[in-house]
Amino acid sequence: MSLTPLMNDTKWEELRLAMYRIEPLPPAWRTRCVENGYVSPWDREWFYHFRDGGYGSIEWVEIKPDSAEHLPGLKTDNGFRILGYATPGDTI
Repeated sequence: MSLTPLMNDTKWEELRLAMYRIEPLPPAWRTRCVENGYVSPWDREWFYHFRDGGYGSIEWVEIKPDSAEHLPGLKTDNGFRILGYATPGDTI
């Protein structure tokens, strides 16, 4: 399957830092690996865990906010999903 990258390290880093700065508790997140489809468990640690291993394998990150504040991305049942890659025909 052909995938088109939508994010780069700079954009992922900007997202990570913005989520890390949310007080009093950053929102929970989980990622899906573009290489094998693995979905990580929910985590709230944005400083080290989110960037561990780099950003190149993140197909998407799903963010579960604790408040009604809007985040950029696709609305899901759990919160918002920010795409790192898209497949042909995806509506973004």
